[in-house]
Amino acid sequence: MLGAIAIVGYPKAMNADPELALQKLVAALEFHLDACRQKRSGVDENLERAYEMVEDAFLNYEEALAAAHDEYLPIALAEDE
Repeated sequence: MLGAIAIVGYPKAMNADPELALQKLVAALEFHLDACRQKRSGVDENLERAYEMVEDAFLNYEEALAAAHDEYLPIALAEDE
C-alpha cells in the first residue's frame, strides 16, 4: 500500500467535494498505518510524509465539509511544541 499512495500523492489545494476529501483522508490514514508498520529506527521519511499527508487530507476534508454543509469536525490537529 505504501507505494501506491506515495505515487498518487495528495494536492494541498482544498477539494470542495466532501466525499472525495473523506476518501483521501481515509487513504492517508491507511498510508500512515502502513508507514508505522514499516517504521525504521531514527528519522523515517516515509512516516514523516505519511504524517503530512494525514494533516493535509484532514484539513481538506474539514474545509470541504464546512463549505458544503456548514459543519465542522469535533477534533483538532495537535499543535507543534
